[in-house]
Amino acid sequence: MDHKISGKHIFAFSKDNAPALVVQSGASVEMETLDCFANQLQSVDDRLEALDWERINPATGPVYIEGAVPGDVLKVTVERIRISDRGIMSVGKGMGVLGDMLDGLKFKLMPIQDGFVQFNSEISLPVTPMIGVIGVAPEAKAIGCGTPGPHGGNMDNQMVTAGAILYFPVFVEGALFAIGDLHAAMGDGEIGVTGVEVSGNARVKLEVLKGVSLKNPVLENTDYFTTIASAKRLEDAVKQAALDMAGLLADRLCLPLSEVVMLMSAVGNAQICQIVDPLMTARFVMPKYVANNILYKE
Repeated sequence: MDHKISGKHIFAFSKDNAPALVVQSGASVEMETLDCFANQLQSVDDRLEALDWERINPATGPVYIEGAVPGDVLKVTVERIRISDRGIMSVGKGMGVLGDMLDGLKFKLMPIQDGFVQFNSEISLPVTPMIGVIGVAPEAKAIGCGTPGPHGGNMDNQMVTAGAILYFPVFVEGALFAIGDLHAAMGDGEIGVTGVEVSGNARVKLEVLKGVSLKNPVLENTDYFTTIASAKRLEDAVKQAALDMAGLLADRLCLPLSEVVMLMSAVGNAQICQIVDPLMTARFVMPKYVANNILYKE
């Protein structure tokens, strides 16, 4: 049975959030999302300076999944992403990697049509929809939707597209899953703080896995398995993602660590997700031909 959520938003992942919806494991849920500015910018006459900055990066939810308890894993299959017909980007002084070169705050509205973002009259960008904020409630204190971590959150991982499967450690009863911050396009690093931000909706299938343990999120798609980690320093996020991948490979392939590291160095890729949030996020990507079903055996 399909379920829908619309108009229910959170600004922090928290065990104290009241569920917007309760479903059984295996349910598909369509979740309508606002853009990262909570749809506050509707016209070129609006001003970034007038935004309510307490309403940034809303996530839709949370969804309580029956049977999910701490120590389980929540499997999330992204079945579909649909985006609106207009995107928005912003840049400004002090924002992102090159913010020291900019003055003031600027934003740009862009129409989206026929699979392209119309950046200007000369440049069109192919639409590649993805989910920026996706995750579950953390075990302890609330974490704002703009911050990533072991619970997921604002990972801004461009691999979170339709067809991707994510695995999250469950920290609280019901998991309390939520998503937001859709993009029509976003580059690795998201160096200017925004991608092409859009409202829209995503349909996800939510399943509780028993007997599986994770410390950080894992993603798979048709061709790859990916470990995802966040830390204050990018090098620490890269190392944690590599450590997580090494652990999964060593367990699955029953190889000595020396040979696992050889495999990772031969065909694995350390990649950046984002470097502009309170914590930076990296992923380590391995091709599935090395070991299919790396997380659990069916």
